[in-house]
Amino acid sequence: MIEEIDLALSSSAPLIDVIFFDAGGGHRASAMALQTVIQRQERPWRIRLVNLRDVLEPIDFVKRVTGLKIENCYNGLLRHGITVGTLPMLRTTQALIRLTHRGQVETLARYWRDEAPALVLSMIPNFNRAMFEGLRAADEESARPATPMATILTDLADYPPHFWIERQEQYLICGTTAAAEQAIAMGHPVHRVFQTSGMIVRPEFYDHRRADRRRERRRLGLDPDITTGIVMFGGYGSRQMLTIARRIKAAGLRTQLIFMCGHNDELREKLLAMNLPYRCRVEGFTRDVAGFMAAADYLIGKPGPGSISEALVMGLPVIVERNAWTMIQERFNTDWIARNELGVVLQSFFSEIEEGVAAMIDAVRLKHFKERVAAHENRAVFEIADLVGTMLASRPPSGSADSYRMRPPRFAIA
Repeated sequence: MIEEIDLALSSSAPLIDVIFFDAGGGHRASAMALQTVIQRQERPWRIRLVNLRDVLEPIDFVKRVTGLKIENCYNGLLRHGITVGTLPMLRTTQALIRLTHRGQVETLARYWRDEAPALVLSMIPNFNRAMFEGLRAADEESARPATPMATILTDLADYPPHFWIERQEQYLICGTTAAAEQAIAMGHPVHRVFQTSGMIVRPEFYDHRRADRRRERRRLGLDPDITTGIVMFGGYGSRQMLTIARRIKAAGLRTQLIFMCGHNDELREKLLAMNLPYRCRVEGFTRDVAGFMAAADYLIGKPGPGSISEALVMGLPVIVERNAWTMIQERFNTDWIARNELGVVLQSFFSEIEEGVAAMIDAVRLKHFKERVAAHENRAVFEIADLVGTMLASRPPSGSADSYRMRPPRFAIA
């Protein structure tokens, strides 16, 4: 899908290509969040949302041979909770990407040859070298100045090599100190590494953050005076939600839960049939996640950067787990949560969820977590809109990556 917005603007208004894909939900969500903020602020830019899958599909030999899209396979694994062994999966995917690198560069060069954007914003990993080289090839063939490119990391940190950060002359927008340090350690000059106050979060979460929690609980049929958790595991839920429901039932903890099942109707029916002794709300797919978070005090879920960041914007500490099933690029997130005291990191929901929830229904500990969360003020989506203006006003000097004095990275995440 390639979609251009703000068509009422003059055709001379700067065109910005925002690149995303659908392997996981966070890349598209981040692209659309930035698009929404730019529209709300009435910035004088034309935004073109570009699904990289659509541009590169003609050279996708995996789809030609198997009929399958790689991102659909990836999303299917996530849907069924098959996340053990994600490191070899990542390295295999990167090897396949390298095999078609030249074709990717040529295809992208053709795409950008006729209509050059004023700026390219990448919100995806693994393909940033191909995008940069394709953009430069298009610039050279059209005898135009180098088009600036920025990669916006939608993970809290990189997982090198060749995941988010490449050795090339571009901007990098990082949501944590750790990610910014990784970029600088790789040799990127400080003036091209922008650190924001967090990850991109859709603006509706900011719209809901002052909602009255007691009123929101009543709206959902919950007790307004009982500490409430929201249980979320992506757009298709997780079987772990059944385990969590049973363990909280057995422990007799004084809490109530909102179960967000997404598109998983089977999971929703199983939860509804459990006849749980505590009040709960079992919800299917909804676009109003922020409205449900507004009724909660804490989040239980996987340590994805999107759900963590949404919860923190809404003032919710988190309960997550870290073990062999945790996706390799998300393990840093659990360390970050623990180090900043933004919630509880468990070894296993199956054996320890009671401990995590007990911490959240303890008034003293919950107050401490909420104070730590409140200190983490994330305005990244608004900051990035300002950074776009800065990058548009300052085109990069000519030169090669050699001028960066590239060094081996020192901040690789174990």
